[in-house]
Order: sequence, then structure tokens, then C-alpha cells
Amino acid sequence: MESVMNFSSLYQVSEIELVYKTKVKASERPQIKTSSDAYEIFKQSWDENKIEFVEQFKVMLLNRANKVLGIYEVSTGGISGTVADIRLIFAAAIKTNSSSLILAHNHPSSNTKPSDADIQLTRKIIEAGKLMDIKVLDHQIITTESYHSFADEGEI
Repeated sequence: MESVMNFSSLYQVSEIELVYKTKVKASERPQIKTSSDAYEIFKQSWDENKIEFVEQFKVMLLNRANKVLGIYEVSTGGISGTVADIRLIFAAAIKTNSSSLILAHNHPSSNTKPSDADIQLTRKIIEAGKLMDIKVLDHQIITTESYHSFADEGEI
């Protein structure tokens, strides 16, 4: 009897449901036309108590018309770094049916120059996006006063 119970429990699995619910009407979603549009929206979404304190990584999810579906906070780290898990970035993009995305992280030091790690991570995310047909439009390093756009600088 015990072996029958153990055997049947092997086939118990969880049901997976993918759902994206929005509270913003499609006509009211902001459209990204320039890097400064994205910067302003990111800056509004950033916790002003953290932008100069700890590093955070966020992703802006966009539809085919470059309208903002939402912003997902991927991670919060320490003073000099944070971990951006590529699988979590694309899990959010897939769940929202995003066509493209814009990456952003802050530098609490107020230095907007990308590090070698920033450049390598950006390349990895771009390559992963190509496999899923989700385009990475930009990666911004933001501060309270300015930003660095990989796209504007020809680094994407």
C-alpha cells in the first residue's frame, strides 16, 4: 500500500499560470521616443532615498509601439554593485508580452561611466534577448542629475 502512495505522489505537479494585469489604459501609457524620455520615467520610479545610497537594477518593459507596460525592479545591492539575474529580466519581459526593454541601474557615486562589468552584462542581456526576439533598446546608468545612455553613445 505504501509503495502505491509513493508512486502516485511522483506525478503531482503544480499548475503554472501566466497572467499580466495592468491598471493603466493603453491610451494612457507613456511612449518612449528618446533616451531622455526613459530617463525621466526611471527617475520618477526610483526611490529617492536609495538612488545615492545603494545600487539598484530595473528594467522598463515596452510593447511594439514603445509604450511603457511597466517597470520591474530586478535587484537591490550594496554601495558598489548589484546582481542582475538575466532569467528574472526575461521572465518579466515574457510575462508582460514585451517586445523590447530598456535596462537601467544607478551609480550611487554619481559617476555615469560604465564599468567593464556593466558593458559585459549589457552584451549578455542583448544576446539573450536576440534568442527570444526581445530587443534591448538601451541601458542607462542614472544619477539624480544625469544619465549615460549606451544607445546614445553607440555602445548598443
